[in-house]
Amino acid sequence: MNIVWFWTLGVMLTAYAVLDGYDLGVGALHLWLARGNEERRVVLNAIGPVWNGNEVWLIAAGGMMVVSFPKVYASGFSGFYLALMVVLWLLILRGVSIEFRGQIDHELWRAFWDAGFCIGSLLIALLLGVALGNVLRGLPIRADGYFQGTFTLLLNPYSLLTGILSLVVLTWHGCNYLRVKTEVDLLLRARCWSARLWSVVVLLVIAATAATLTLGPAMGRNFRLHPLALVFPLFTLIGLIGGFLCRREHDRGAFWSSTAVIVGLLTSAATTAFPNLLGSTLDPSYSLTIYNAASSPHALRVSFIANIVGMIAVVVYSTYVHRTFSGKVKLGDHSY
Repeated sequence: MNIVWFWTLGVMLTAYAVLDGYDLGVGALHLWLARGNEERRVVLNAIGPVWNGNEVWLIAAGGMMVVSFPKVYASGFSGFYLALMVVLWLLILRGVSIEFRGQIDHELWRAFWDAGFCIGSLLIALLLGVALGNVLRGLPIRADGYFQGTFTLLLNPYSLLTGILSLVVLTWHGCNYLRVKTEVDLLLRARCWSARLWSVVVLLVIAATAATLTLGPAMGRNFRLHPLALVFPLFTLIGLIGGFLCRREHDRGAFWSSTAVIVGLLTSAATTAFPNLLGSTLDPSYSLTIYNAASSPHALRVSFIANIVGMIAVVVYSTYVHRTFSGKVKLGDHSY
């Protein structure tokens, strides 16, 4: 059950990155991509019906970590406390910006909330990548399982690189989502931005991969022991090739290409870290793994059943909403 729970949480976090990832990407880019109030309304309505439901995956993953790996939850929150509070406030800022933007018909009012939506989305995408980089690099975890360090320690060169990679990949993903949802000038601009961002994504993926391998010989150990795991970085490669082939047309193919890149990167990261959940830079024996940080076997079994039921409900809801609001965005009476 320990291994099953590791990959279950991995699936939930990957689902969050794919679904809320395009929300974050749209927000980070929309000030430059959309021109004028009407186009920005189109952008907001492209994600309006789905953005809050997409965030459920992050909440669910955090909640399930409490019952499956409580020591990781406690240690992670002690180390990332300030960062997590910042992310929480940024999530609130995004939601408030989306909902408040259209409450007053004034240019300065709309510009203020547009900036809030952009800043919140941009910083969340960056900080999530920074967190992933620190998980892969390791944290100063003591023998008692608690974090020993400061917030500034988290902003090291490697984690900043993974943070920038996260920001650019999610922005590219959001741009591809807008290619599927928009028309005319906005669509043409989205295609142009998608082609530009694809080139940056390729460079950053290469740089982040090289930097990860230089962290130590353990970084590639799981791929050598389990060659079948090489299918995960293959997803990234296929996504990058697809992104190149779909730069100017095939908008839906471009969206699935960026989805494949996100899935490939996160599953490759999970394979690299396994079985560690939080590695210790002080002493490898202090690391929190899926074995020494897990709940009792009975708790893992019971919580897994509850989690599967909840995940099925979320998948059904998410599928229904996405199918209901599929197609190009049309502004109506109840739009943002």
